[in-house]
Amino acid sequence: MDLSQPLAYRMRPKTLEEYVGQEHILGKDKILYRTIQADRLSSIILWGPPGCGKTSLARVISETTKYKFTRINAVTSGVGEIKQAIEEAKNVFLNPTGKCILFIDEIHRFNKLQQDALLPFVEDGTVILIGATTENPYFEVNKALISRSMVFKLEPLTTEDIFKVLKMSLEREDGLKSFNIKIEDETLHKIAEVSAGDVRTALNGLEVAVLTTKVSKDGYIHITNEIAADSVRSRKAVFDKTGDSHYDNISAFIKSMRGSDPDAAVFYLARAINGGEDPVFLARRIVILAAEDVGMANPNALVVATSAMQAVTMVGMPEARIILSEAAIYVATSKKSNASYLAIEKALEDVKNKDTGTIPMHIRNAPAEGMKQFGYGKGYLYPHDFPGHYVEQQYLPDKMLGTKYYIKDDTVD
Repeated sequence: MDLSQPLAYRMRPKTLEEYVGQEHILGKDKILYRTIQADRLSSIILWGPPGCGKTSLARVISETTKYKFTRINAVTSGVGEIKQAIEEAKNVFLNPTGKCILFIDEIHRFNKLQQDALLPFVEDGTVILIGATTENPYFEVNKALISRSMVFKLEPLTTEDIFKVLKMSLEREDGLKSFNIKIEDETLHKIAEVSAGDVRTALNGLEVAVLTTKVSKDGYIHITNEIAADSVRSRKAVFDKTGDSHYDNISAFIKSMRGSDPDAAVFYLARAINGGEDPVFLARRIVILAAEDVGMANPNALVVATSAMQAVTMVGMPEARIILSEAAIYVATSKKSNASYLAIEKALEDVKNKDTGTIPMHIRNAPAEGMKQFGYGKGYLYPHDFPGHYVEQQYLPDKMLGTKYYIKDDTVD
């Protein structure tokens, strides 16, 4: 093993026994484990965050299969590389099986034309596709490819999983064993914890700590908590403002405000801000929630949210974070009523799908004198002419009489 290669590369597993984590799909009783062991793999899509082991799993498959294994990256490859891989697979002199396993890293970056080029060969069995993606494949991958593949969702590695890999790296010859390192398990746990489920981040951090620390007089490299923290830097935010995590985070932000949990709302707001989310987009979501979920229980929430959006636009970051926090906390801690939302939804449904009749003549407008002779405005009672500025009269069309749209709930004062 070339020790000049990055530690994360050297520590990639070669067998299923060396693979750490993802027990929910790679336990010995699970279908993916059994198909890999039996070399009976069909096309699969591996979906999960960076550093969770998608590429490592593909490498394990490459070491165990009898089929020709070809790897391409969707960022740097095109239709030409796909065709070349297929031609080589069909060449009986080079590949007697007539099949190949084609691993496409970041398959979500392939456009529709490139994905369509794969389809006939996946269908006829020439290509066993392994696609790896950090994005939701149901949004980003051709539906025809999805329907012919099994989708496996890989989760971020647990702290214990990453600790186990770090520990292995200190004991293996192709790892860091030759460096004579002294490091407490507590420190390894801290590295594992701040890596946020990304084993590459953890291994890179440990390697930086080792390579930048001088050998002590006792002949060992001592890695302290301080050295480890400085090497790994701050905890990595698992957030991509253009990707799947964007939708997950904004969903959690909205549902936390709707569920009256200000702490969770501020937490997801912080994740979004730290991930580079547009502050005006966040402000708009607060405005929508103030109308939809707070509504008549506290109409002032809409005023606060709208003012916050205007202030965010005028002030900008980083100060806009304070305005967003105030607005999010205000709507999260307000009483909730979705009566206005339900009212307009029910009314729209009726307008679209029912014969709702005609507007009563007495509340129609009569801008021209001659229109009154046809009944326009005739008999209209002006509410301000009556005690309490109210008078009983018909407003809904005859066919809609008795219909209730706004139903006041007990949160409205």
